[in-house]
Amino acid sequence: MSEPFVFYTQQQLIALTGRRARNLSQLLEHLRSVTGASIFYHTHYLYLTQHFVEPKFYNEFAEWILTALQERRLAERIGAIDLLSASSLRWIRERIVAEIERHFKENSGPPRDCPPGDEFQFCQARSFIVPNGIVAGNVPEFFEKLEYVSNACLHFHFFQARLRLERPTNDFSFWLNERGEKRLARAIDNLNPYVVSLDELKAQIRKIGRRQVRKTA
Repeated sequence: MSEPFVFYTQQQLIALTGRRARNLSQLLEHLRSVTGASIFYHTHYLYLTQHFVEPKFYNEFAEWILTALQERRLAERIGAIDLLSASSLRWIRERIVAEIERHFKENSGPPRDCPPGDEFQFCQARSFIVPNGIVAGNVPEFFEKLEYVSNACLHFHFFQARLRLERPTNDFSFWLNERGEKRLARAIDNLNPYVVSLDELKAQIRKIGRRQVRKTA
């Protein structure tokens, strides 16, 4: 019998790395050597925060390239990288680097500097992962208790567990698959957390659970 599902939550301590870039050459240099935690922060942290006005790009590299450097085409290319297909932070780093290198091949001349004070500041988050006290012993209980988990919990189980720990799927689908619920696991794995808010993602998962309850009732 599979173990119960233990929901975890996270707290993050954000720190500056001391690295900054004023143009694409400097950004590329740092991208090649910063930690995976920095790559994760700048591509995923905004999904954890609530926005009254949705940003143009959740990928902060793309947003800076657009607003500080006015390189719209490159920003759109980086913003369009399919993070759902990513299997690791290394893959994301390599794709961003490849797009900037492609930009240099297509455009001659020195890289444009950003206005003073608009330099890209590389940050990284140190995550503290702890159980939140919510445990599900079976599948119906899992979907019932989803109502009480936080967005930080969803962010961890969907984003962090898959990319920073390089797992093939999110924690929910992995656990359901281990329980023999392959169809449920696949349905959740097919959700795209990059095109909805975390509140909407939770609603979508609970809807999948309600459909399953009706089928088994």
